[in-house]
Order: sequence, then structure tokens, then C-alpha cells
Amino acid sequence: MMLLWLFSSRRGRRSQAITVDMVMSMILNPQESHSNSRTKGKDCRKVKMAPRCFALFTIFVFAIIPHIQGIATNDQRAQISVRSSPFETALAVLQEQIGYKFRKPGLLRRSMTHASFSEENNRALSILGANVIETSASLRLLEKDLEISAKELNRRVSELSKVESSCAADGLRLGLHKVVRVSPKTNSTTPLVVCGAFRAIFGAIAIDLGKSDDAGSYFWGVHGGQVGGALAM
Repeated sequence: MMLLWLFSSRRGRRSQAITVDMVMSMILNPQESHSNSRTKGKDCRKVKMAPRCFALFTIFVFAIIPHIQGIATNDQRAQISVRSSPFETALAVLQEQIGYKFRKPGLLRRSMTHASFSEENNRALSILGANVIETSASLRLLEKDLEISAKELNRRVSELSKVESSCAADGLRLGLHKVVRVSPKTNSTTPLVVCGAFRAIFGAIAIDLGKSDDAGSYFWGVHGGQVGGALAM
């Protein structure tokens, strides 16, 4: 009867804990309800007290199970919420678009975060990405024509990395303006925002792989391939 009353109680955790203590005291020492815990521990070592100790352990286990289950359920809900958020879904689609799955997804999240949104943003990754693109372009041009003049090389590399005519166009084709996180006052469709996010992708890939050359290859896969389709948020 005592156990049934204990587990049918709908009171808070504090009340439940007090009830458990009361039951423990009644089981271990009905005549001295205020005996200390050290004495109870010694009594539990005696063979005659084994049934009572087992009953005590059973009460304790059943008392904490609802609390543990509640914590586990909350953690699972939080994980599901993160995985199923629109931003995370868009990042998953973006990885399919560029043909690269990040080992460290946090790099891609950062590459899609504008400075207006957070201090942890894509500025540094964008600078690295621009260098990756320009280096890869220079290498390809020189492999094709080693006699190309420095002036012509610089012109063609600059043309490839122009914000509006090339970089932002590639970013818009990927639908980055619908993915990059910006502040409410910032227009995500402006060329500088889109281009910064586009370049940051390849800076992030370079760090993820530890190789800038391979990151350049992914750039050509996007720039030269038929990669399109806006990412739905």
C-alpha cells in the first residue's frame, strides 16, 4: 500500500523526495525515525536487513526513473529540432549542389553567416575563398598557356573574380541569397553579400580538406557546371 501511494502521487520533485525519505526511515528503523544515514548504512550490511535494503533500492530506482526519462526526452527533442531546422535543411541541399559533404559542418554554417548576423561570420573564409579561386584560375591559365603575359593573366583572373559579373552570379544560381543568414536590415540579395558567401564556401572547403587545390576543383565544378536551382528555405 505504501508503494502504491508513493507512485500515484502527482506532487513535485521535492514532495516526492520527502516521501521517499519518510518511507526509508519507516522501513529501516520504525522506532527511531530520525537515525542518521551512517547507522542505516551499517544496518543494511547485515543479512537480516537484506529484504529491507532491496525494498529501499527498488523505491529509489522507481522514484528517479521519471526524472531521467524527462531529461532524455528533452535532449532528443532538441537534437531533432536542430537537425530539422530550415537552415540545416538548406545546408544539406547546398552540399548536394556543390558536390561536397563537409566533415566539419560548422565550417559551412559559418560560411553562410554574414557579418551583420553574428560576430562569428564568413569574412575570413571569404578572403581565403577568393585566394583559392584566383590561385586555381591562375594555375589553369598558365597550364594552358605558359607564355601568357602578366597583364593578360591578371586581367582574366580579375574578370573571373569580379563581384557582380561572376562571383555573385554563381552565388545567385546556387540560391545562396536564400540560405545566408543576415540581420533583418540587410538585403541578402546584394552582390557583396552573395559573393562573400559564395567565396566563403571554398574557403571552408579548403580548411575542411586542408588542401586549397582540391577546394579549387570544387569551384570549377560549380562555376563551369550546370549547377542551379534555388535552395528553398
